[in-house]
Amino acid sequence: MTTAPERIADLYPTRGTAEVITPRKDPVVWSQPGTAGPFEPSELSDFERDGFFAIPELLTAEEVAVYRAELDRLVLDPEMGADPRSIVEPKSRSVRSVFEVHKISEVFAKLVTDPRVVGRARQILGSDVYVHQSRINVKPGFGASGFYWHSDFETWHAEDGLPNMRTVSVSIALTENYDTNGGLMIMPGSHQHFVGCEGATPKDNYKRSLQMQDAGIPSDEVLTKMADRHGIRLFTGSAGSATWFDCNAMHGSGDNITPYPRSNVFIVFNSVDNAAEEPFAAPVRRPEYIGARDFTPVK
Repeated sequence: MTTAPERIADLYPTRGTAEVITPRKDPVVWSQPGTAGPFEPSELSDFERDGFFAIPELLTAEEVAVYRAELDRLVLDPEMGADPRSIVEPKSRSVRSVFEVHKISEVFAKLVTDPRVVGRARQILGSDVYVHQSRINVKPGFGASGFYWHSDFETWHAEDGLPNMRTVSVSIALTENYDTNGGLMIMPGSHQHFVGCEGATPKDNYKRSLQMQDAGIPSDEVLTKMADRHGIRLFTGSAGSATWFDCNAMHGSGDNITPYPRSNVFIVFNSVDNAAEEPFAAPVRRPEYIGARDFTPVK
């Protein structure tokens, strides 16, 4: 007689009958002090304290041109527009995001293996890493909608089954990020507490949440307290700049009603020692192009 494998303990309960705040139980930087890599020790310290670190020029102008051309190619490809990995704007029906771009595109696959990129992920997470999610985001001018405040880990834990906070994201700008065109906002230090949200996960929630998130959203009261305590940092910068941020950092972005587009490539690295289990607070897993089940380390 076989028995079911023992369930990993849920360190971060969410999507229950009440909102619950849980102090972080995991490190922010997992590597040992002095571990070699692209980050300087002081930069890792800043990341540990704030939950993010911005790099003014990760890519050169020539590199940006290559990645921007590939982004435009994918977004304008009619076949990609019909692909389930593409998410479209609710009103305009234009492509908003394309997931799993490191598997769709050889150009973006090379970016994932770039030592300036994957090297920083290994340094933060203290292990080999795999890509939990990759996507290009397009926020054209004149009305592209934003993303409401959320912690990525809340979703990745609830719906993808990531057990621990051992995941890091990098957003690399492929267009100018102004203070007016819907840029990324993060609450510094918010990564030290997990907001377990109220309410169950709807069936096939991912189909709606990738356009407009409802489940996994903190209450206005909690968000106000967090903003009062931590403040809000708005990220601006030229094309080629990058922002690394912890999986539990509270973040969001506003609508872009300016004429100036904001596009970026977004890569999520997870430790190979933190492989996804079954969802902790959802009836079924999300599709693999959103939450990977291929844990092959990036080489």
